[in-house]
Amino acid sequence: MKKYLIYLFTAFIGMSFLSQAVYAGDAAKGASLVAVCSACHGQDGNSPAGSFPNIAGQNEQYLLKQLMDVQSGDREIVTMTGLLDNYSQTDLENIAAFYASKERAYGAADPELVELGESIYMAGIERKNVAACVACHSPTGKGNGPAKFPALAGQWPEYTIAQLKAFQAGERHNDGESRMMRTTAMDMNEKEMQAVAAYIYGLR
Repeated sequence: MKKYLIYLFTAFIGMSFLSQAVYAGDAAKGASLVAVCSACHGQDGNSPAGSFPNIAGQNEQYLLKQLMDVQSGDREIVTMTGLLDNYSQTDLENIAAFYASKERAYGAADPELVELGESIYMAGIERKNVAACVACHSPTGKGNGPAKFPALAGQWPEYTIAQLKAFQAGERHNDGESRMMRTTAMDMNEKEMQAVAAYIYGLR
């Protein structure tokens, strides 16, 4: 519970400092830049396969950060290697605005995992010091745009599990100096990851 409160406080502090940031992305212009993205993420950002994330309806600020991280090499995604090299900052802002403007598709939680998944999402795992997801990602999974915390609701379970494992292994490390996600995922086991991922898939 103590760790949950710390993360909740951090989320609100981050929002208060970043809420004045202006993102001037143009969704209409972004539409002309995403042809190469559609093969993996679908025409509207709802991907056809769980190995690729749904990015429709994602927070614009978070999307822009990820695009910038991929372009700079701070986040390594093999399937995106070189794809953003020739895009300007304005291009990335427009792409982020395009996908943020789309409606996300949602799934249904596995009934056998939903109770455990809800418990982890809403309260964390106290005995393991695993923070509650709700602190940063909101009770409905909409995230926190100004703080660059992603919307999770409706995300493919396969993708969520893959990211938790990547943070756990240190293969993904673009969660800032706080190491927030690496710390959260550190002691989660396979079943716990599957359960929270299933719950997130059905969240809305």
